[in-house]
Amino acid sequence: MQLDMTKGKPFSLIMRFMIPLFLGNIFQQLYNAADSIIVSRFLGNNALAAVGSTGTIMFLIIGFAQGITTGCTVLTSQRYGAKNEKGVRRSVANAILLAVIIVVAMTIISVTAMKPILHAMRTPKEIFNEAYTYITIICFGMCALVFYNLFSAFLRAVGNSVIPLYTLVFASILNVILDLLFIAVFKMGVAGAAVATVTAQGISAILCLIYIIKKEKLLWPHKDEWYIEKNDSKLQIGVGFPMAIQFAITASGTMVMQTAINFYGVVVVSAFTAASKLHGLMSQAFPAMGQAMATYSGQNFGKGDMDHLREGVKVATITSTVIAVITGLLAVLLVRPTMLIYFRTGKEVAEALPWAKTYIILSAIFYIPLSYIFIFRNTMQGCGYAILPMLGGVVEMVSRVLCAVISVSLHNTTLAFFCDSSAWITTGIYVVIAYFIVMKDILKKQKLKEGM
Repeated sequence: MQLDMTKGKPFSLIMRFMIPLFLGNIFQQLYNAADSIIVSRFLGNNALAAVGSTGTIMFLIIGFAQGITTGCTVLTSQRYGAKNEKGVRRSVANAILLAVIIVVAMTIISVTAMKPILHAMRTPKEIFNEAYTYITIICFGMCALVFYNLFSAFLRAVGNSVIPLYTLVFASILNVILDLLFIAVFKMGVAGAAVATVTAQGISAILCLIYIIKKEKLLWPHKDEWYIEKNDSKLQIGVGFPMAIQFAITASGTMVMQTAINFYGVVVVSAFTAASKLHGLMSQAFPAMGQAMATYSGQNFGKGDMDHLREGVKVATITSTVIAVITGLLAVLLVRPTMLIYFRTGKEVAEALPWAKTYIILSAIFYIPLSYIFIFRNTMQGCGYAILPMLGGVVEMVSRVLCAVISVSLHNTTLAFFCDSSAWITTGIYVVIAYFIVMKDILKKQKLKEGM
């Protein structure tokens, strides 16, 4: 199921690759939402707020893992585009060995630091213990999160976005079943939701690994290729670490935003949790397009066909603009139905709806710059440029932090909800400018190479 994205019309190539990613992202959001819905229905409003208050920390953990793994597989994508099969296998072996080291370090650091982080975020006392239980289990299950992302990224690097979709659909269904089993039957509380999530991700990782070994033999290293190689490590860490830092910086900004929202109490936190699930569902086309562009740009950059690469970026930009308008309108229309799903009584819905509506409207208006962030950032990363995309994370963080600080100082909830939008506006402008700088640099290097 490999897809060579260096040949053919960009629109059909990108959409063929992006649609399975989009469906996979939707299923992932649905099973994340299932956690929250089941928690809310069976455990109540405080439990929903507890799980929701850790969302930004999960974004930090998962984002860091995705940054490292995606960065490691950029080399795989480039070598696949250059038809270097041995190089593809070597990049896979090196990435897996590096990932083992990273998982151990991340698990120890995150578990040790979790209580101070929750205190620093002003997590309300009435939900603190449940929040700590939930996120600590997620941290202990980090191995599952990292290796699912790594194996699915390997498959995407060679143009296979279908198998990660199949494994994710299976895991999504399993997650819902386990949620109900652990929470409704075994009465495990929020711990049950966390265990269900980790188990589902772990099974996804195992299924991807089995498929790679059995079907994608190009991706599975030979016995003599299992070692850490200095030059490959330098290239993979050189791209992966800045990408991980970029995610971490972005997540730090969202944690500050969550801190500001926590300042306004459990009702606002639970409303934001439900609304952010709707936003997450409506915006999944954007990261899917970004993932498609990372592979598309990686393969075309590896081949050296910059005209084909730039044509693809143009197509992706137009397509994402249309999608942003449609999904923004849908998000606004679905606010009230979403609140009816998450909350048990009419009173709870009435209390949460104004806050949820404010966040969704402020977000939906700025879906266009949000979509551009994924296109241009991932394109640069696919070409092996890591520093400029990482600085985009700094722009996001600064925007969110400034908005959050002003919100708390003025005691203005609307500004707290505007933190995301402010980050998307500033970063969207930044990544477009950075993309043109990168393209200019690549073309300059190509001309120098041709003149030699």
